[in-house]
Amino acid sequence: MEDKLELELYTRPTCSDCQDAKKYLASNSFHYADKDVGKNPALEQDLKKISGTRIVPMFAFYKKGLFGKRKLVKHFIGFENNKDEIISMLKSK
Repeated sequence: MEDKLELELYTRPTCSDCQDAKKYLASNSFHYADKDVGKNPALEQDLKKISGTRIVPMFAFYKKGLFGKRKLVKHFIGFENNKDEIISMLKSK
């Protein structure tokens, strides 16, 4: 069974921290699923369910468990304040 982490990044187009996070991920070739809450307001409920808030950027790291079901491993709100820990999680992907 594979223990790779999957990243979902919840963002808004007007959020400068979100844009910085996307630039960092792209420049370092990290794969992630972009969840743009501005383009898809329905994602707002997912964001609130995972983090308890509407604040972006929100990084959600998942791994596949038994029978292929995804399990939330950890989430972070904000890029700059959590950058070191996020990078550590990305490198363990």
